[in-house]
Amino acid sequence: MDISVFVFLSSSFFLFYFVFSHATDNITGSQFLSDREATTLVSKDGGFALGFFSPGDSTNRYLGIWYNNIPIKTVVWVANRRNPITDSSGVLMVSSSGSLVLLNQNSTVVRLANSTKEAGNSMVQLLDSGNLVLREVHEENPENYLWQSFDYPSDTWLPGMKLGWDLRTGLERRLTAWKSSDDPSPGELSWGIELHNYPEFVMEKGSKMYFRTGPWNGLGFSGVPEVRANAVFNFSFFSNKDEVYFIFNIIQHSVISRSVLNQTQYERYIWDNGKWSLYLHFPRDECDTYNLCGVYGNCIISESPICQCIQGFKPKSANTWIPDEWSKGCVRSTQLSCQDKEKIGFVKFVGYKLPDTTYSWVNQSMNLEECRVKCLNNCSCMAYSNSDIKDGPDGGSGCVIWYGDLIDFKPTAANRQDIYIRMPASEQVKGKQKMKVTVIVVVAIASVFGVLWILYCLCKMTSLRDKMENNVMIDQNIEGQREDLEVPFFSLATIATATNNFSINNKLGEGGFGHVYKGTLTDGQEIAVKRLSQSSVQGLNEFKNEVTLIAKLQHRNLVRLLGYCIEGHETILIYEYMPNRSLDSFIFDQTRAGVLGWSMRFNIICGIARGLLYLHEDSRLRIIHRDLKASNILLDSNMIPKISDFGMAKIFGGDQTEGNTNRVAGTYGYMAPEYAIDGLYSVKSDVFSFGILLLEILSGKKNRGSFHPSHGQNLVGNAWKLWKEGKPLELIDTCLKDSCILLEIVRCLRISFLCLQQHPEDRPNMSSVVMMLHGESSLPEPKEPASFVGKKSSSSRKNQSSSTNEITVTLLEAR
Repeated sequence: MDISVFVFLSSSFFLFYFVFSHATDNITGSQFLSDREATTLVSKDGGFALGFFSPGDSTNRYLGIWYNNIPIKTVVWVANRRNPITDSSGVLMVSSSGSLVLLNQNSTVVRLANSTKEAGNSMVQLLDSGNLVLREVHEENPENYLWQSFDYPSDTWLPGMKLGWDLRTGLERRLTAWKSSDDPSPGELSWGIELHNYPEFVMEKGSKMYFRTGPWNGLGFSGVPEVRANAVFNFSFFSNKDEVYFIFNIIQHSVISRSVLNQTQYERYIWDNGKWSLYLHFPRDECDTYNLCGVYGNCIISESPICQCIQGFKPKSANTWIPDEWSKGCVRSTQLSCQDKEKIGFVKFVGYKLPDTTYSWVNQSMNLEECRVKCLNNCSCMAYSNSDIKDGPDGGSGCVIWYGDLIDFKPTAANRQDIYIRMPASEQVKGKQKMKVTVIVVVAIASVFGVLWILYCLCKMTSLRDKMENNVMIDQNIEGQREDLEVPFFSLATIATATNNFSINNKLGEGGFGHVYKGTLTDGQEIAVKRLSQSSVQGLNEFKNEVTLIAKLQHRNLVRLLGYCIEGHETILIYEYMPNRSLDSFIFDQTRAGVLGWSMRFNIICGIARGLLYLHEDSRLRIIHRDLKASNILLDSNMIPKISDFGMAKIFGGDQTEGNTNRVAGTYGYMAPEYAIDGLYSVKSDVFSFGILLLEILSGKKNRGSFHPSHGQNLVGNAWKLWKEGKPLELIDTCLKDSCILLEIVRCLRISFLCLQQHPEDRPNMSSVVMMLHGESSLPEPKEPASFVGKKSSSSRKNQSSSTNEITVTLLEAR
């Protein structure tokens, strides 16, 4: 269109431009959209509006689309991101040649959206989807667009919008973040599909890779398996010679959802209760950072260091694993020999995010065995996998193979993708033998240790009881005690100096066991000193139990024991100092609860779950904690949770899965019903306590002594009531309203109910809990939880028999 025509139109449009007297969703060649007159287009269903706006504190004017039916103005598309208008002179019109034109005060073209063909009678229309389209007025096919805003996304991905490539025209649909809240021009973070033989979503900072999802495998992306079809969303991935794109749609039409790329990450939101609730986000943690651990590096967020080498490899750097060296990756422990195929094979890695697909090859018609043969016959092929696992990994189809070194892959919770990595035959045999030997050794050691431990405890309990009955002082047997413990001994004088003689100013807290003090050793190391009182319910056996147990346990989410002291009447434990104290000091304190936003609380929940999983299944011993509660979860300087207080813990040996005791010791309100009533304990007892703890973290309320004022139910009962009424978010701590991620909140609440089932066999084990926390949203439907009781009235308490009360006192030695 000639610029003189623009000048004429801009100088004379006031004579004939259409002023909207009512909301309309389109304009034609004889109509204008004017910033000066504050006119807008509104989609037919009222969901979206198109008009001029100024972002944040900026005075620049932009043409954009935003949600029209919610109180928070949320912009989803900007036309002139790079070309702001400095005043209110902006005018949107359809030219005589059928193009969409945005003019400013000088009648210069700010944005010219050329149609794909000449059309003399065009209209621009805002659809209910939020898509702004240009089409012919009398076009029989209403979806035959000349141009559409969905082809040129800004920072927001809406349902029905394709992200990816039109290979016929070379058009790429890619999200780019706003530079700032005041400036919608493209920032450095972008999000789109990388066109390899095996396409995948990638996030880039400038020109550098920042994060990748892994390729689509028929179910989801191998690196973010939670992005898959569920009750709310439906996802589809298309790849052929004409197009490669990903699209999502909302199954429940009443749901309002958007995905946005901000300056740091990708986030998906759902509009809920008058605000945007975060549904999911990524990158999720440090292990999502692209190629953090280098070639053949294995990133596991719960390990320390988080970067490891996969089986058959060793660190390339002589300085082992330190953060500055991680990216150097790993090298093979045994080099490959391509000439002798009999000495080459593959090791299966289960549940992995697939490696970077830059150097990959795909054939959708090959099966897994054909894929293995093709990879084996090519010396450059380092790994292979199924390209489609929608029928499960055992029934997968298609073949993808990788050439050269493998980078950016890791185990991922709830991921069903397997990958087969090329290895020397010696590594395959070694792996199988190592697994068999490990199982045999662990079972044998656990069995022997369990028997010896039981005999040891029986002897010591008898010895201690005899000494107490005869009023024999504990310190008469002190020297013998030291020899049984495998951690450093600290003298009482050293500890007294470190704590300023147990000064009240150094006191961190107290419980039924005694007091905890902060101390500083002569080398400057800060410590936490647990000093048992002489009347403590934790006696000498529990003390030694705790020392012995913690000395053998090493995990990121377990507190580290530095030493002990048995001297005179003193029994003392020395731990690493936790500057942020215990979890209960945050979640139950109205002034400090706000410090723990949802993201931090979710990380704490996952850390506790991983710590329990280690105790139950992954440590050298099978440990039942028996006293899991908020005050026994300590927080380090980075708010990483660490399970503490193993005085009541029990060790299981061999195949033992449950035990029985006549002395139920723990904390009322956290104990499973079978333990509190019958003295039966198992890993499922800890699972029950975890369920209570999970509810407390979500609600910011204590289970014990917490009763709803209107219906008298305790925390569990109130939570179940709200769940059945479809109002679970009313349970959530009010300080989480602005930070909570709806998907994770609902998932955690459902998991807590599953953990709180009446019968132990109905509760999940901790490995399932860990997978549920990071897995898909479709979880088993819980039954009514145990402890679903209300506060008893005084009359009901009077009617209880005295024998019942006596039994309760006898069984429950609560702390």
